[in-house]
Amino acid sequence: MAPAAFDAEAGGPAIVAAAGNDAHKPAPGADADAGAAFVLESKGTWWHAGFHLTTAIVGPTVLTLPYALRGMGWALGITTLSLIAAVTFYEYSLMSRVLDHCEARGRRHIRFRELATDVLGSGWMFYFVVIVQTAINTGVSIGSILLAADCIEIMYSSLAPNGPLKLYHFIIIVAVVLAFLSQLPSFHSLRHINLVSLLLSLGYTILVSAACIRAGLSKNAPAKDYSLSSSKSEQTFNAFLSISILASVFGNGILPEIQATLAPPAAGKMMKALVMCYSVIGFTFYLPSITGYWAFGSQVQSNVLKSLMPDSGPALAPTWLLGLAVLFVLLQLLAIGLVYSQVAYEIMEKNSADVTQGKFSRRNLVPRLLLRTLYLAFCALMAAMLPFFGDIVGVVGAVGFIPLDFVLPVIMYNIALAPPRRSTLYIANTVIMVVFTGIGAIGAFASIRKLVLDAGQFKLFSNNVVD
Repeated sequence: MAPAAFDAEAGGPAIVAAAGNDAHKPAPGADADAGAAFVLESKGTWWHAGFHLTTAIVGPTVLTLPYALRGMGWALGITTLSLIAAVTFYEYSLMSRVLDHCEARGRRHIRFRELATDVLGSGWMFYFVVIVQTAINTGVSIGSILLAADCIEIMYSSLAPNGPLKLYHFIIIVAVVLAFLSQLPSFHSLRHINLVSLLLSLGYTILVSAACIRAGLSKNAPAKDYSLSSSKSEQTFNAFLSISILASVFGNGILPEIQATLAPPAAGKMMKALVMCYSVIGFTFYLPSITGYWAFGSQVQSNVLKSLMPDSGPALAPTWLLGLAVLFVLLQLLAIGLVYSQVAYEIMEKNSADVTQGKFSRRNLVPRLLLRTLYLAFCALMAAMLPFFGDIVGVVGAVGFIPLDFVLPVIMYNIALAPPRRSTLYIANTVIMVVFTGIGAIGAFASIRKLVLDAGQFKLFSNNVVD
């Protein structure tokens, strides 16, 4: 539908009432394909959506936040962290309102690509969102497998320092476990797994933060130096790299698909889910950021766990505590891998399954088993081949998360709900769009620069993950 077809949101409930019984009717054909009926089935409550959203945003990437503060210092770092938290909450609430707006007019969208095409009225937008979303989701799936395997290797090497198993063995183990769990047919069926994921994120946040406090007070702690680079250009570069990291950490790129899991009418439910998610974010983002940067200062590594377990010298926290934290991270990575695979599964199921037969019928079960297993086998192969994938994901994050989570929501809101062009809301949305477009471009440059600088360490099928 062309943008001009949208009428302003002026009446709220009155408009919904005027729409009659069709107000919450799905968009034509929305329930006619297996991707919608099976993978994105709409049965959940707002707290289920909160579990999904928290798993999509709150992950082991929070352990990179002390490193992000290192590039900006205390004042600018905490201020930027708070600002991006506020902006992302605002952006996600805008996207949810656009989805509610469409649903109230008889067009409930359950896919990001269809929402963007409807609101922006451009066919190429469909393919742009598909490509970017697929790159993000596949990248996160590969990264989750790689990091989960790295967690197992950390535990294995501590128990058997000279053991014969290599990183790729653990990648295969993780992929097999994910292939088994991926047979859960729908996004909604992950709700209990994602509740456990939420609890795991709280668990390792507490453990790692406690370890950082202990390390910061120990006699083996590095000297606390919070100074920035003496070079002004290097300071600027590090600051933009840190902003890019923060933007990627808050990104998810699948909010419409998460809102699709809500039982209709979905209006208003996503805001409750966002409040739940950001309550968890307030704890899991700030606590390790502050304690990690306080303990290690400018010496903190890109993953604060590595600062707690230096290559030389004793570990700076009890082995049991670090082992438990690594185990929690490992288990949550499995949940993250499942969540970010759902868009790929939805696309595959839409084109391979028969909606007229049951989701567990042989006609649908066999293609699901085959295609999902092949997808995870591909992700595992890429993880084994490219153990430096973190640098590539940095580039994908800058050119992926920022357009989907920072730019498109404000554009779609300005078009769909049409606030007056001179209103504070319209101007603020435009400023956010321009600022984060620039940040995305600079962040992509910073990530590519790091990729080039690390190129000398890259080795296909290496047994070590490049930091």
